[in-house]
Amino acid sequence: MDIRELQEKAIQIRMDLLRMIHGAQTGHTGGSLSNTDILTALYYRVMKVDPADPKHPDRDRFVASKGHSVESIWCILADRGFFPKEDLSTFSRFGTQLIGHPNNKVPGIEMNTGALGHGLAISVGMALAAKRDGRAYRVFCLMGDGEQAEGSVWEAAMAGAHYRLDNLVGIVDRNRLQISGSTEEVMGLDPLDEKWVAFGWNVVSLDGNHMGELVEALEAAPSAAGKPTLILANTVKGKGVSFAENVPYWHHHVPNDEELEKALAELTAQLDSLKQEGKVQSHGQ
Repeated sequence: MDIRELQEKAIQIRMDLLRMIHGAQTGHTGGSLSNTDILTALYYRVMKVDPADPKHPDRDRFVASKGHSVESIWCILADRGFFPKEDLSTFSRFGTQLIGHPNNKVPGIEMNTGALGHGLAISVGMALAAKRDGRAYRVFCLMGDGEQAEGSVWEAAMAGAHYRLDNLVGIVDRNRLQISGSTEEVMGLDPLDEKWVAFGWNVVSLDGNHMGELVEALEAAPSAAGKPTLILANTVKGKGVSFAENVPYWHHHVPNDEELEKALAELTAQLDSLKQEGKVQSHGQ
């Protein structure tokens, strides 16, 4: 997909996850909206994955360490064909495999996550295994910024640098909000980029809701020989829904009927605007 197609797809995924959360009457809305652009860039352009062969030994690996924001992942995996899209209607219902955190019984999920601070350590192990097995796959690990207060993250960061894992890419969804408020009020993180540099990582800071910047950085990563890469993706929690953006309440708020209708109308307008812009540019050429 080109950049405009990725932008359109991200909007469609946001619409799908809002419908899914509304239908289930549960979910983590704000963080899923903020990480949608990151995941769209990964799954529709950057990562080497195959829905028809989800366990291919040379596939790129993705670990969602911030496992509570799983809604965007379920919608993307369904859209890519890892499982039927109709299964989204079972989200968080009795007997479903599409629970509120990643579940490795579902094709496309590498590991169960949910307890914060664990994903990067597992990703270090995966990347080290690739090195020792002589395989060329990359490992991508998405973390939350509130998760950076977990000590295990920094133990894993130290190990990743020690083993010179330049096939490892960490991504921090830096939306600056967590369940109890601002990350800087709960546990100050800044200067977060300097901390990762001090731990021996190559750090790329960018707009995590800007598809062009994401694709450029993710396609280049890891971009420093002998070093893992950390992408500090500055995002907006609740991205795409004006009345949810930067509102802590939307961490796990479920939209009511009126909010869903309003949110879908906003996203539809964004999608229509992108398509119209594409037509204008196409005619201009």
